[in-house]
Amino acid sequence: MHKIKRLELRGISKQYPGCLANDNIDLTIEPGEIHALLGENGAGKSTLMKIIYGVTQPNQGEVFFNEHPVNIKNPAQARDMGIGMVFQHFSLFESLTIVENIALALGKQGGDIKSLSERIRIVSSRYGMPLQPDRLVATLSTGERQRVEIVRCLVQDIELLILDEPTSVLTPQEVEALFSTLRHLSSEGCSILFISHKLHEVTALCDHATILRHGKVSGTCIPKQETSKSIATMMVGNETPISTNYNKVQGDEVFLCIDNLSTNAKHDFEVALKKISLNVKKGEILGIAGVAGNGQEELLMALSGEIRQKKSKNPSIYFDGQPVDSLNPFKRRRLGMGFVPEDRLGRGAVPTMTLSQNTLLTSFDFGLVKNGLIQVKKMKALANLIIEKYKVKAVGEFSHAESLSGGNLQKFIIGREMQQNPKLLLASHPTWGVDIGAQVAIHKALIQLRDQGGAILVVSEDLDELYQISDRLCAICDGELSPIKATNEVSLETVGCWMAGDFSVDSVNEKEIVHVAS
Repeated sequence: MHKIKRLELRGISKQYPGCLANDNIDLTIEPGEIHALLGENGAGKSTLMKIIYGVTQPNQGEVFFNEHPVNIKNPAQARDMGIGMVFQHFSLFESLTIVENIALALGKQGGDIKSLSERIRIVSSRYGMPLQPDRLVATLSTGERQRVEIVRCLVQDIELLILDEPTSVLTPQEVEALFSTLRHLSSEGCSILFISHKLHEVTALCDHATILRHGKVSGTCIPKQETSKSIATMMVGNETPISTNYNKVQGDEVFLCIDNLSTNAKHDFEVALKKISLNVKKGEILGIAGVAGNGQEELLMALSGEIRQKKSKNPSIYFDGQPVDSLNPFKRRRLGMGFVPEDRLGRGAVPTMTLSQNTLLTSFDFGLVKNGLIQVKKMKALANLIIEKYKVKAVGEFSHAESLSGGNLQKFIIGREMQQNPKLLLASHPTWGVDIGAQVAIHKALIQLRDQGGAILVVSEDLDELYQISDRLCAICDGELSPIKATNEVSLETVGCWMAGDFSVDSVNEKEIVHVAS
């Protein structure tokens, strides 16, 4: 009996100047199948997704949808055919309601607002993601915003749903709810293309997987018959380590102390910090979990000096016993602070500047400027040192920041901060969207700094990461901080409750403790 193929790619290739992004790729997805697309940063996943969704056109190869040859010229045509896509970074207007956002995305396909609102209610309830169409997006949690993106696709009666890193901003409970929805969709015949760096999720959810490496298909597998390690080996090859054992050694001397820190929200989309108190010891990594938009950015800006408090008789932030509330970022850096911001191309690096020029952004006080003159040779030498030491894939120090993949730019930014040997490192989402090889390299660098006596504060939405590298762990929700516990004493369920704002939960269930490093 002939088995229908929902999507089939034959010999797809895409050439960009100096880069063969996709090289003769074959891929088949059947009705009702949850298919994982895996690979390192720069492996060609994004390009392939854009081809399927009509954002870009292949140089050669054929695309078949429901066994008919198609030429998908743009996303509108893809949606008309029954293909929907949820991107990693949401595209929602916070000042509009749910129904208004979906109406904008669908255009004429959405119909009138009243009938669209009813469709949203019916579809969202049917798939276990209930939404109130008249709610403002600004009032939604990150998990609810993802629901909006998915429901936007579902109201179109899609046959193929593409999800790009869908769990990166969700609590464990929200991840399980999402997986339940995806399994429901799959049971009704909807095919799902699932892109993720979280391999344990792939093995738990997906029926088949296609692995890309250097633009080519390096392997296919049935994830449930594999381990995360065996899949990772197919992704990165045998020459790249895919795990590192960390021996946690905690110090006793406090470097960063926050005492009853509170701030006011200056606008509707800012979160007020409410009596935050914590300390980070020398030789320790403190991890802060949380769903995006719950005060992480405000906390880091207060610590980095981007938001400063007036001089007070009762300071809230201390570096090595010295109050720093009123000090600007430059003065805090001179006291030993390093900072890896969440936004790589924006706050972490200037896209159009070379890597050597980008070293000046935070390292100018370390011999790169003398008597007001830039020491060009030293600047280039530092850039090349970072490239070599942290295995940054770049043509050289003259490469522009925007030409690097996300993982390689992240390694460069972290290397730039590490070379300053900071006494305190603030790291926001240090491995956001980077591949497993880059994750290992970044985690190794953080551990080395910690073992040299550095105090490190890591803010991340990736619980696997926090369990792997943190000595102590807590969560932030709506500007409030949960209890702080030793990582090996906190269950995943407890952290999930903390992320949702239930700080009363602090019991330990040994069966629920997550040991990702093992």
